[in-house]
Amino acid sequence: MDLHSRPLLRAVESIVVPDREHGRVLVLRDTQGVTDAHAVLPPALASIVVRFNGRLTCEEIAIEASEEVGSSIPANVVVRLADELERGLFLDGPLFREARAQVERDFAEARTRPATHAGGAYHGERPALERYIDEACLAKANGNGASHGANGVAGSMRALVAPHIDPWRGAVGYGRAYAALAGAIPSTVDTFVLFGTSHAPMREPFALCRKAFDTPLGAALADEEGIDALAARASGFDPFADQFNHKREHSLEFQVVFLKHMLKQRPFRIIPVLAGLGPQQASGRDPDGDARVAAFMDGVRALVESRPGRVFVVAGADLAHVGPRFGDPSAYGNEQRGALERADRASLAHATSLDAQGFWQHVVADLEARRVCGLAPIWSLLRALGSGGGAGKVLHYEQTVDAEDGSIVSHAAVGFYG
Repeated sequence: MDLHSRPLLRAVESIVVPDREHGRVLVLRDTQGVTDAHAVLPPALASIVVRFNGRLTCEEIAIEASEEVGSSIPANVVVRLADELERGLFLDGPLFREARAQVERDFAEARTRPATHAGGAYHGERPALERYIDEACLAKANGNGASHGANGVAGSMRALVAPHIDPWRGAVGYGRAYAALAGAIPSTVDTFVLFGTSHAPMREPFALCRKAFDTPLGAALADEEGIDALAARASGFDPFADQFNHKREHSLEFQVVFLKHMLKQRPFRIIPVLAGLGPQQASGRDPDGDARVAAFMDGVRALVESRPGRVFVVAGADLAHVGPRFGDPSAYGNEQRGALERADRASLAHATSLDAQGFWQHVVADLEARRVCGLAPIWSLLRALGSGGGAGKVLHYEQTVDAEDGSIVSHAAVGFYG
């Protein structure tokens, strides 16, 4: 890098977190799995990085950032930061592309997707993980109540919306979701279609993964026949083009961990699907208006109907993301939290009515404010079930509040019965 270089920050997750020394810092994290490194930037450097857009030179960035912070930032500081981020694989360019290509090749050749978040987002050792799920998730959620009478809803469970927040913070939500599943899932079910949020950008509407998912409790095998059947219904796009996004994506990994624990030795296979639908979310357009999306979802529906009683649909999906960590000026007070819950529950009312179009329209109406990251997978689940797919019930709703800055991630457990 030099003064005339135009650094370009690649697509990474950026969050603002509290820091004792600087007050708040910007953290960059790779959701694609090319690097495990994190970049932590104090406010003065954050004003530089937000200008790494590939259009401005390092010299121009130094001038603009200096004006923003009210003090002089030498251009060589910008160059040095760009060099460090480039070496850390946070900038787009030859170094990153070469590293990504190698990681993609390794992942493509692997038969099994590793348990990427084991030992971090949840226990990596089987005994500790089993204890945590039993004692911190199921027991604390009073999950036994969910196993009798399907929470007052007649019939067997056909589908489930579960959180994808990390299990440390979402223990009760996971407990409510998966205790209900264990108590009401038909004994004939042997296939799980898993829809998850892709936290990394996707080029295509959906991404299949033709791999087993490993967990500390053993691997969940892929239903290759079902995956290939869906791939054949993907008209106008490559359903494996974004398979690499599965490498570090937690929204499905967490569901597989809980399924393995709740179903014990019962054999089952999975069909992992990441739902992107980025253009539709950005525009607010109904995804069914895209022929590619409609054809793929018709394929999922056909798969469910072709195996009566055998296919269960799960969406790993959180709801709102609000507060300083997500770009809001301050934490929500009680009145704002109440309004947020009312908005979330109004969205969930569309979901429990199996109104896919209504759910989509309600969420996109304030998507920039609520930042509902589970929009695409929940819509996909509703579309897969269809309007005659039974009755839905909210089993749990929660706003998980960050102890440091008051930021909130809301999430719910929703069962569908019929």
